[in-house]
Parts: sequence; C-alpha cells; structure tokens
Amino acid sequence: MKTLIIDDNHSNQRIDKYLKKLLCRAPSSLIYKMLRKKDVKVNGKRVKENYILHTGDIVELFLYDDKFTEYTNPMTIYDLHIDFEVLYEDENILVVNKPAGLLIHEDMNESINTLANQVLTYLYQNGEYDPESDLGFIPAPVHRLDRNTSGIVIFGKTMQSLQDLSFMMKQRHCIDKTYLTICKGYLDSQELIGYMKKDSDQSLVKVVSPDTPGAHTMHTIVKHLDYKNDYSLLEVKLVTGRTHQIRVHLSSVGHPVIGDSKYGDFELNKIIKKTYHLNHQFLHAYKITFIKPIGSLKYLQDKTIVCPLPQKLNTIKNQIFYENA
Repeated sequence: MKTLIIDDNHSNQRIDKYLKKLLCRAPSSLIYKMLRKKDVKVNGKRVKENYILHTGDIVELFLYDDKFTEYTNPMTIYDLHIDFEVLYEDENILVVNKPAGLLIHEDMNESINTLANQVLTYLYQNGEYDPESDLGFIPAPVHRLDRNTSGIVIFGKTMQSLQDLSFMMKQRHCIDKTYLTICKGYLDSQELIGYMKKDSDQSLVKVVSPDTPGAHTMHTIVKHLDYKNDYSLLEVKLVTGRTHQIRVHLSSVGHPVIGDSKYGDFELNKIIKKTYHLNHQFLHAYKITFIKPIGSLKYLQDKTIVCPLPQKLNTIKNQIFYENA
C-alpha cells in the first residue's frame, strides 16, 4: 500500500485527475477500476472519481511498491541552457521573456529544448521544484506564443496559481495582453471582430462566416502608433485568444504582419528579408496587466509587466520609422 499526503500543490482537484497525473504511465481504465474496487481511499474512506482533494487529505493506494514505481514517471530535468529572461517572479508565478525561435512545448521535431523544460531546469536549479517529491504536479505555462513570436509567457509555480491563472485566461478581462507589431499599409485604430476556424490538416487558421459550423469569434483591438514607408506600427490587444489570432486577423483586413510566412504578403516578405534580414513575423508580446486577479493572485491587482522589444526587432522598427525622418 502507498500512502500520500495531499499538499497545496495537489489540492483542489478531482481525485481521478490527480491519479492520472500521479500514475501517468497507467491506463485510465486501471485508475477507474481502482476507484470502483475500493483500492483508493481518502482519509480511510472510499471516494468517487469526482471527489475534490483538500490539503492534508491522506490518500491510500492499494498498489505494490514495484507497481507504483512502474506507473509513476517523475519529470526528467534536463541540463539546459537558459535562453529566457526572467521579467517577474514570486512564490506563485514566473513571468519570462521567450525569444523567437524557441518552442513553448515539444513538437514532432523537438522534445527536449523547449521553454517549458528550460523553466523546469531553472526552478530545479533554484530549489523550487523537485520532480521526485512533487509527483503529479509540474509547473506549467498558462498560455502560448507561436514559436517565432517573442515576449511574455506566464508560468504557474503552484497548483493553486495554475488553477487561478487558467481561470483568469479563460475570462476576457482579467489579464490584458498587449502586443507590438508592424503591418503592411496604413491601419488606423479600431476594433476588429471576425470568425475563424482551424484547419488542422494544414496547421492554419481560416477566416470564415459566422454561420460556419465550428466557427469561433475573434476580437482584436488595434491602436495605431505610427506610419511611415507604407508600414504601420501597432499596439494590439487580444480580447479573445485564438490560435494565430493577430496574424490571421490583420491579414484578413489586408494588413498582414511583416515577415509572416503563413498569412503574410509573400512578395513583401522577400523585401523585408533582404532589407532587414527578418525571416519570421514581427510580433512581440510586450505587456501584461492584471486587471481582475482572483484567489491566490489577488495581490497582483493592477500590476503591469513590460517586456521591451528584442534588439533585432527594435533596430528594424527604428530603421523603418525613425531613421532619416
């Protein structure tokens, strides 16, 4: 029998979800069978799969030690070079500056050197995360940036902060996320509302009519900052957070992000690459503001975190808008 005491990082979640993360190499059918056959007890009593764990609960698993070892798989901590910059950190959250070119999560081509794994390396080196003692919990990002979009990514360092951040991200006015971009042509300040649908086969997002089955609303707020040489410098806020939203939304109104290889102006991109040596989209997540933080993160009320443009993008911006003015 294996006995575990629930701490703050494992509380406030269903027992079945906890067991799936803890026994990550066991089939789901085994976990639900254990629950049905009373091979899982909390505080000495049988519980159903929807029982919500609380700090201090004693979970008993009727598993031999060798089976427990077989079914658990502590997160591997790799000795990775830290490519990100820490913008803000406290006991609950970590806010980092992701460089362009670095994946947040693994894909079919890269499974080790990701931002998520680099953050685990950083936390492990600082003594803030130990996969052996924190079985079933992994600090994680609560939103995504495309591989070649740079800027702010928020990580939850505790289960409670992860849950609170995830809830806040799903609401529309808890966290303001602001981006800087340069687009083709003159685009004035305005609100853009459209509809999109993912095309998984082509890894693209398509703009569709609102009555299209599976269509999702896109809501983007554009603030015009400057215009020169037929380019607009924009500050863009996301109200909804759809895949590739800024890139596809600006492209759909005839003002694609420069350097964007998926939704951009391909002839213009050739000029951009030749002139400025930019071979990816000019898009940077540069500011977040906690508008309505909840729960464990209420202390972040009105806190703003700014991430300046990377040197390369800042140089391009200055060359386009401010040199030879």
